[in-house]
Amino acid sequence: MERRSGLGKGLSALIPDAGPQAGTELRELPVTAIKTNEYQPRTEFDEEALATLTASVTELGILQPVLVRPVGDHFELVAGERRWRAAQAAGLETIPAIVRVVDDPLSLAQALVENLQREDLNAMEEAVAYRQLGDEFGLDADAIATRVGKARPTIANTLRLLQLPPEIQAMVRDRRLSAGHARTLLAAEDPELQASLAARAIDEQLSVRALEAAVKAAQRPPAPKRRPRERSASILEVEERLSERLATSVEVQMGAKDRGRIVIQFSGIEDLTRLFDVLASPDADPDAAPQTPLDSSND
Repeated sequence: MERRSGLGKGLSALIPDAGPQAGTELRELPVTAIKTNEYQPRTEFDEEALATLTASVTELGILQPVLVRPVGDHFELVAGERRWRAAQAAGLETIPAIVRVVDDPLSLAQALVENLQREDLNAMEEAVAYRQLGDEFGLDADAIATRVGKARPTIANTLRLLQLPPEIQAMVRDRRLSAGHARTLLAAEDPELQASLAARAIDEQLSVRALEAAVKAAQRPPAPKRRPRERSASILEVEERLSERLATSVEVQMGAKDRGRIVIQFSGIEDLTRLFDVLASPDADPDAAPQTPLDSSND
């Protein structure tokens, strides 16, 4: 049964059926004659998965040839690095290989598609590979999309991940943070805020939607402070005269429609009693001793 993937025609579109006239042949090559591909997008290999593959190779051999291209006096891997590594680990001296002459852009595209079909690259490895195609071979997003069989917006969104700070890229590379979370963080713009929200997303296991809400909340401008109403000279004079009369700080607070309140400061029960006497008897001496003691037991 034909294996399907989300890559359009996939690897077969990049390596169509061709005879010897197209420069393609199947050979048994020394393992040591093959070098890794400098355009290989994968930088990390799952050691456990590689050990499992090595065990299979040891028992059954290489069931599917690797794809290589001649470069000088050796051959360079285009696709199948995991199989080649497993062959080395299993102690094989030779490995079946399809030898084909391909240009560098096609080599990278084939290596990328090979990995995407067999074992997902992390999003940062994908982004780096797409950037290689753009920077080293002058391909725009449309051309890259055609090479790897993906939609142009997918290529563009993946490339945007390279704008993130290195520490967040490392979180994506280690799969602690998904590509969806990482793209959401791009809206934060400020690197420190991005790092803070990334750590929170991991610690609290936020969904992408929850992280979107956190980004919006963090960037929401603070509510404007209400400017206090300007107080007239007469209000200020009232404050001053009351403060002098009561021998304490007095504030007149004006509200809407000329309504307001008077705030009188006191320090302790004795001072409150003194103020009570002054207010109850306007002619009383504000410095006189209290005539009506108040204490905490009075209701």
